[in-house]
Amino acid sequence: MHITAINLWQIDLPLRHPFISSEAKMTTKPALILELTDEMGNHGYGECSAFATPFYTAEFRSGAWDFLTELVLPKLINHYYLTPTDFDDQFAGYRGNEMAKAAVNCALWDLYAKRQGIPLAQALGGVRNEAEAGIAIGLQSDPATLVSKVQVAVNEGYRRVKIKVKPGHDFTYLKAVREKFPDLMLMADANSAYTLADVNHLKQFDSLNLLMLEQPLAAGDLVEHADLQAHIKTPICLDESIVTLADVKAMVKLGAGKVINLKVARVGGLSQAKAIQAYAQQVGIDCWVGGMVDTGIGRAANLALATLPGIDLPNDLSASGRFFATDIITPPVTLAGIFVQVPAQPGIGYQINWQQLRKATSRKFELK
Repeated sequence: MHITAINLWQIDLPLRHPFISSEAKMTTKPALILELTDEMGNHGYGECSAFATPFYTAEFRSGAWDFLTELVLPKLINHYYLTPTDFDDQFAGYRGNEMAKAAVNCALWDLYAKRQGIPLAQALGGVRNEAEAGIAIGLQSDPATLVSKVQVAVNEGYRRVKIKVKPGHDFTYLKAVREKFPDLMLMADANSAYTLADVNHLKQFDSLNLLMLEQPLAAGDLVEHADLQAHIKTPICLDESIVTLADVKAMVKLGAGKVINLKVARVGGLSQAKAIQAYAQQVGIDCWVGGMVDTGIGRAANLALATLPGIDLPNDLSASGRFFATDIITPPVTLAGIFVQVPAQPGIGYQINWQQLRKATSRKFELK
């Protein structure tokens, strides 16, 4: 793959509803969209999903822009790559910046698949033509309201429901759902809301037969998660604590959890995600695919990853319309029941909605 042209767009894509966390409220999804063109005229696309401020990880969009435009992209132009993983080797000396690296790695994978004339999922080694979606439900005012929200999801066919929890909005809420839906694949997402001082409280969750408890303790932590896992039966799922393959190996050695929420953007792209998933499968750690409120470009990479063997749990995949009135891809990602169908076209299988991309763009960088 000879890279002959590069375009990078900084965008703010309007959200259908505000995205609210304890650290931020967003009305648009900030992202960087990368286009790599090869000597054959193929175009590969990748997304840097870094947020505007470093509330999720230390990485943020302005820093990712500088990292890409000053250090990485000038070295890509007129460079040859046999496989997408060659990029990882070339820039291994640059620490961190996983979300920026993910944009390049995913764009190279898209190019690679298009040059082969096959879907991205097939290029990665995917074994299915659809991926199952779960659903996540945010904090609710009371258990009865939560139960009614879960009932809607169950009526829509979802088999896995993820409930956001925090101290004061956890056990009694989950218990009400479990009593109403005894056979539901039910999990809780804590977003680092607890500490080891809460171990006796979290032990109560064992009575609820949860599928997993996601990231109960601090982001990046492995040692205290191992301590907690030793005291509770509910499987711990690590999210922000898993950035590299080395993190997974440490997780296994310490016994810090039993499940991984695998995010393409967080781990530096599809090559690293594929390596992490392969190792996890080898040692018996379950994986499922999470997201970053991605636009359709990032969502397409997540979908391809979710087709790999061993990713058997429902994923945090969703239709474009859940977040965006108009996505930057066409056709938008849609759900067929609770499944997302994998496009049969080469590469990511979606086209760029150029009108929407240009409308959302605040600055652009290009090299030829």
